Amino acid sequence: MQKNNTKNFKKENKGASKFAGKQANKPAKKHNQFSNRKKKNGPSANGSKQGKKSSPVKIAFLGGLNEIGKNMTVYEYNNEMIIVDCGLSFPDQDMFGVDLVIPDFDYVERNAQKIKGIFITHGHEDHIGGLAYLLKKVRIPVYSTKLTIGLIEGKLREHNLLNSVQLNVAAPGDVIDLGEFKVELIHVNHSIPDALAFAIRCREGVIIQTGDFKIDSTPIDGEMIDLARLSQLGKEGVMCLLSDSTNAERPGFTESEKKVGESFETLFRKAGNRRILVATFASNIHRVQQIINVAKALKRKVALFGRSLENVVAIASELGYLDIPDNVMIKSDLINKFAPEELVIITTGSQGEPMSALSRMAFSDHRKVEICPNDYVIISATPIPGNEKTVSKVVNELMKLGAEVVYEKMYDVHVSGHACQEELKIMLGIVNPKFFVPVHGEQKHLQKHAMLAESVGVDKKNIFIADNGNVIEITKDTLKQGASVPADKVLVDGYGVGDIGNVVLKDRKHLAEDGIIIISAVIDYESGELITGPEVVTRGFIYSKNSEEIIDGAKNAAAKAIYNCCDHNIVDLNAIKGKTRDAVLRYVYDKTKRSPIVLPMIMEV
Repeated sequence: MQKNNTKNFKKENKGASKFAGKQANKPAKKHNQFSNRKKKNGPSANGSKQGKKSSPVKIAFLGGLNEIGKNMTVYEYNNEMIIVDCGLSFPDQDMFGVDLVIPDFDYVERNAQKIKGIFITHGHEDHIGGLAYLLKKVRIPVYSTKLTIGLIEGKLREHNLLNSVQLNVAAPGDVIDLGEFKVELIHVNHSIPDALAFAIRCREGVIIQTGDFKIDSTPIDGEMIDLARLSQLGKEGVMCLLSDSTNAERPGFTESEKKVGESFETLFRKAGNRRILVATFASNIHRVQQIINVAKALKRKVALFGRSLENVVAIASELGYLDIPDNVMIKSDLINKFAPEELVIITTGSQGEPMSALSRMAFSDHRKVEICPNDYVIISATPIPGNEKTVSKVVNELMKLGAEVVYEKMYDVHVSGHACQEELKIMLGIVNPKFFVPVHGEQKHLQKHAMLAESVGVDKKNIFIADNGNVIEITKDTLKQGASVPADKVLVDGYGVGDIGNVVLKDRKHLAEDGIIIISAVIDYESGELITGPEVVTRGFIYSKNSEEIIDGAKNAAAKAIYNCCDHNIVDLNAIKGKTRDAVLRYVYDKTKRSPIVLPMIMEV
């Protein structure tokens, strides 16, 4: 970092928030802030340096393509690297027991000495959720806006990393100089405040990565996406655009977040004297603000349920992104002291997550909230692809308990944070890139976005649809695919990171589908004769009390296999276990047409 950046930090830090200042005052300078240093035309603007030979810009995609989540992109130029985002995704239904999925960091670890910094577009889990796992392996300075850094702090604190990582607070308009790269921060609208696009400059040209965005003409925080700056960059010349593809299939424009606030007011009044519960994404601070505003206007108290929601609200209010009036928020323990018509409960679980607060309420498993016929439940979210069944299940359970549930799109209880087709066209039109790479979406989204780019004049041969692991090499005049890099899914299971592979997942799936049979026996060490057992225990296969015939048959099959080994002088314990397993499996399949896992536990004495 240049010396003048440090001076600006020391000068400007007096105005920083109390939250940020806690770390900024430490000797290691965990937070830095940057002044507005706009680019100018000329050599200094694109980072050109005398005597250095030009080379292609390499962009490696470690996540976020052909999927929704775990976004991570690595840029390399003249042997220096920067990273944009480091997110996570949530496990598929067949990933039994897995908590999280993060990118493969092998490529980053191998190039750790080249990496100058990591830039975060915004504070959603699919962009920051993998950061703590990466920073355990390599120490990289992190750059983003105040709210995003605040949310990252919370994660690093949980992983005991807060005091060993350099976090740098910047603002839209800042330009951060990291050697071969100059990165300009550009304000965009999204479903969380402080979202950014990046204009990444090197001697070869300018690359714009939009992050997640939409064009909201009436944003809650009053700050529209900086179309003027994006347009100016487009006029100066943009070499490549990487743009959000999530809503590329949806025609028209994305509705403004203010539309949801208007719907809340209508629905809250319709609720009458009933208790109101609203499920939403924990990170949707603008929506939480609108719920609080309507609750205050109707003289209702607000309680929060869900650990992630409580954490985000605490950080956002401390940093000034939430305006919570006095005497509106109450602790969750106090809800029973207020009448139903005096309460609004905001909760997590809008995606039907099994352990979320709303799911536990729906299945009567919540310690503090019991759903009753006097409840009015608003699910303020659209199911993420793949979550439709789990959301539907929660809605059905809430209805069985007598609650009225509002979740249909026609009630305008949710708007997307991502640009629809007309907004994507506007972005393409004003940036006017030579090359275009659609990112952040499944294959169908990427393909549709590529078609939109063609429709506004981007040459088809200059559009590249990438996949995780792909590396593209860009110059002023060419775009080609380079050598691939590792980009596998790394599974997080409890404290284990990457120790769950396909074999373990296959076993877990087998257990879930067919159960397990455990055969225990003791044999004589010298003769191999059966001393005790065999005993049979089943889990997830068949209910023992109602299937004594099958259990007895499995015992007999195991005993015959052990005696047969003894008769044929087979003394190797592993061989005996294998023969026993095969015999029991054959018997069980003949009787049930099912193939459980058979686990022999045979000991010698």
